Amino acid sequence: MLFNSHVFILAFLPVTLLGFFLLGGRSHAAGRSWLLAASLVFYGWWSWGYLVLLLLTMVFNWGLGRLIAARRADHARAAYALTAFGIAANLGVLGYFKYATFVAGNIAALTGIAFAIDAVVLPLAISFHTFQQIAYIVDVRRGTAKQYRLLDYLLFVSFFPQLIAGPIVHHYELLPQFEKREIYRFQDSAFAVGIAFFAMGLVKKLAIADPVGALATPVFQTAVVQPPGLGEAWLAITAFSLGLYFDFSAYSDMAVGLARMFGIRLPYNFNSPYKATSIIDFWHRWHMTLSRFLRDYLYIPLGGNRHGPARRYLNLMITMLLGGLWHGAAWTFAIWGGLHGLYLLVNHAWNAFSARIEARAGRRPSLGRRPAQALTLLAVAIAWVFFAAPSFAAAMSMLSGMAGGNGLMRPESSALLRIALDGGLAGLRAEFGFAAVVHQAVALGALALGLLTVLALPNSQEIIDGRADRVEGPQRWRRLRFQPTAMAAVAAAAALLFAFTLMADVKEFVYFQF
Repeated sequence: MLFNSHVFILAFLPVTLLGFFLLGGRSHAAGRSWLLAASLVFYGWWSWGYLVLLLLTMVFNWGLGRLIAARRADHARAAYALTAFGIAANLGVLGYFKYATFVAGNIAALTGIAFAIDAVVLPLAISFHTFQQIAYIVDVRRGTAKQYRLLDYLLFVSFFPQLIAGPIVHHYELLPQFEKREIYRFQDSAFAVGIAFFAMGLVKKLAIADPVGALATPVFQTAVVQPPGLGEAWLAITAFSLGLYFDFSAYSDMAVGLARMFGIRLPYNFNSPYKATSIIDFWHRWHMTLSRFLRDYLYIPLGGNRHGPARRYLNLMITMLLGGLWHGAAWTFAIWGGLHGLYLLVNHAWNAFSARIEARAGRRPSLGRRPAQALTLLAVAIAWVFFAAPSFAAAMSMLSGMAGGNGLMRPESSALLRIALDGGLAGLRAEFGFAAVVHQAVALGALALGLLTVLALPNSQEIIDGRADRVEGPQRWRRLRFQPTAMAAVAAAAALLFAFTLMADVKEFVYFQF
């Protein structure tokens, strides 16, 4: 079930909210049970067979957590062994569904030995809930996780706002909130904030992410047979960069908003990443819960920065390479992760060099805010090429186009430009039809709006929650600050009605089946 579908907004969500507050007002346990049942229906709507798999993994990890907790104090080695077994089992399930075909193909390419492996359908959310459950059993072994009841643990993993595409939530962030009495009473202020987040995310998805993403896909898909020129390549990578961000941040906003309707706070996942002034800063802002997981459960256990610069750089590179492969079973994702690993090495080396200069001269060298932002965006865009391209050859064709190696534009683009210059809108309409011209104009308008939004405007949590650590100064954009007033209600209703007009062709989120 998709957040941006009629059945979710008009049926599933109202019924779930109504049942939660009616039952929860009488019994907190009944409210949680209702929410668990609704979350399982939400997941099973896509595949009841894979719902069984989800239930099995949850029961397995809950039971394993109890075994680890029972042995942690008196049988530390056994607890370590059980934790290692749990990590291996979880990664094994993820590896089979996500990487079996990829591994078999690479073995066949290297050795000529072919494996008869049918195409495997990737279960919804497996990449996210696998990390969530690994974090839980590791925390049990560390002694930082409580022993939760089975139904509570099932709710922690399957809570539908964050189930499909995150944010990656920890047990200590979510489950204690279900112990608070106030969440079982309808709170109009929390509901208003939730509607605002949800409406903002829905408009992001439908009005910006979907049309902008459509500008990038054809160029990347045909890059090998029709190498893009300079204009097409930069238009495509700009559209992909914005489309991906608005798609994923839209889901995250909607997840945060849905949870707020129930009185639950989920962590933010984005904080204006395209305003970052360095790659380190970018990873503090982009998919923040993934960055947190990779830091706490991979980078630090590998040794972090505790064993000197060389070991630190190696740990960073391993973390980013594995983080890249987590995003997809293809070498292009590994290259994307490796590039970000290299960027981070350069960034840390520059910081160390700058600190030495500051110690000697009393002043730290700096590019300045705007040049640093531009350089960071350029580096991120180059790496996105490998994330978006269907093959290494397509990525190299795109990079060649971005460097001007394929000319200014494709012949068909030149012909299109001549038609536009000679005949204007009438000429374009006569050549391609009114609907096609409008569709392209809407996509380009959405691209311009997206650029303005990410580079100049405050983000969703700054507007709605007014975070103290927001990027821009506290007095800027004061009029955009959300207040639960009648005008805000009218604006949210208008946004939802506008979104409904765009829901004729519902598209999945980028991270829907991931």
